[in-house]
This record gives sequence, structure tokens and C-alpha cells, in this order.
Amino acid sequence: MESLESPKPAPETAPDAAVVPAARPAGAGSLLADDEPQPFELFHGDGRAPVLLICDHATRFIPRALASLGLDEACLTRHIAWDIGIAEVTRALAERLDAPALMTHFSRLIVDPNRQPDNPTLIPEISDGVIVPGNRNLSRPEIEARLDTFFRPYHAAIDSQLDRMTAAGTTPVLISMHSFTPVMKGVERPWEIGILWNRDPRLPQPLMAKLRATGLTVGDNLPYSGADEHGYTQHVHGDRRGLANALIEVRQDLIDTHHGAAEWAERLGDVLEEVLRDPDLYKVEHYG
Repeated sequence: MESLESPKPAPETAPDAAVVPAARPAGAGSLLADDEPQPFELFHGDGRAPVLLICDHATRFIPRALASLGLDEACLTRHIAWDIGIAEVTRALAERLDAPALMTHFSRLIVDPNRQPDNPTLIPEISDGVIVPGNRNLSRPEIEARLDTFFRPYHAAIDSQLDRMTAAGTTPVLISMHSFTPVMKGVERPWEIGILWNRDPRLPQPLMAKLRATGLTVGDNLPYSGADEHGYTQHVHGDRRGLANALIEVRQDLIDTHHGAAEWAERLGDVLEEVLRDPDLYKVEHYG
């Protein structure tokens, strides 16, 4: 994936009283120093809505122990390291919906939390034509260290948060937040937003209909597909639990500024507030 122009990234972190720091994962000492951020954060954790926002690629942070994976700063500001703009959209949307948000605090170049553990792109040796020196010829213990430090704690946090919300008496809805580049392999992508989903139509279908009614060009399982189960987070935490879920992809050139991120959080908030009124969303349903 390639951007049309150099992005103007939103800040990677934003101070907020509702941010809950993560506990240091067991065995993380060799990869995370005591003064470095933990692998995920719970933002607006006291949100009362039975909706959980998740953001798999919120930041481009790489700990000192991994020495920038051998990449320069220019590479690390590109989309290969994170989903540009989506963290700011997610935080604003969490506040608008009064919903908690679980967000990673590590670059997907370290390990991609939205890939199956046996997927060859889990720890990419090359990404959009960029060779990642620090990911080449990793031993099994080195791979396990990344999984133990970053991947597994993040997914355990999602499970724990969903368990807490379910125990409170309402089956939650799961919304996964991502962004995509305007151009892929030289081809412009016409969609302003895409909705990825697998078998459960409860959230994605009305969401797409409402977004199209506002005049947007909406991709139905585009520019990627949620039906091929290539990803991980949405399927493991949404489909397997029988939770109504959708993955939202916003085009990066629309949200790579503070103004754009705020505008899109407002636009999505308007639509989601209406769609999320449906009581049928808050039930466990498994689709074959």
C-alpha cells in the first residue's frame, strides 16, 4: 500500500484521565524497558455503552531493544508501520459513543496483531517493497518473545474487557478500527470507507446503508475482505463469540490531520449512534 502524499500523522498518544495503563506482560523485560510504554492501553475505560472499539494498528512505537528494526524514520512514518490517523479517530469516537477502546501500543512491523499466528505476514520481512532488516531470519525464541510481549497481552486484554462487559449484563458489540492507503500498487482506491465483515450481517449491512445514504462511496468487503478470515481480531473476538461486529476502514488521506480525524469521528458517530440503537445487536448469534 502506498499513500498519495507524505502523511501528516496524528499524535501517537493523547493524555486522558480514562486511559488505563497496561500491566507489564510476563517475560517482557528483554524487549520493553521500564520507561517504555506497555503493549496496549484501555482508553475511556469507564465508558458505559455496551460497545468495544479496538484499534490493532494504533501506533508505530518500536522499543529500543529492537533498534527500529533497522529502518530509518522516513520508513517508520509510513503506513507500513501503523494505520495512519485511525488512533485519533478511535479516541474521539470512544468519547462520542461513551464506549471503551482497546488500542495497541506497538508497531505492526514488530508483530501484526491482526494476523493468525501461523500467517507468513505475522512478522513481515518485507512490507510494501521495504525490506525490514530486524525481521529477517528470526529464531523461534525471538518470534515467541514478540508474541509473549505484544501479541498475546493485547488479545488477552480484549478477552478480559469483553468478559467484563458481558458480566455487566449486556452482550457487547465489537467494532474494529483501521485505515487504508489511497493507492495500492499504483491503482487509486475510490472508496472513502470500507466495511469488512464475515457472516454476521447485523451491524455491517445497516452501517453500510446509512453511510451510503450520506453520499459516501462505501466498500463492501473492500479494499480488503473480512470473509476470507485472513485477519485475526475480528474473527477471534467477534465471530467466535457470536458478537455483532464490523471492521471499519477509513482512507488515510481523509484522516491524516487533526481536522480530518475529528471530522470523520463526528461523521461515524452520527451514523453509529443510529445503527447501534437496534436491540438485536446485543445478542449472541452464530452464523454458519
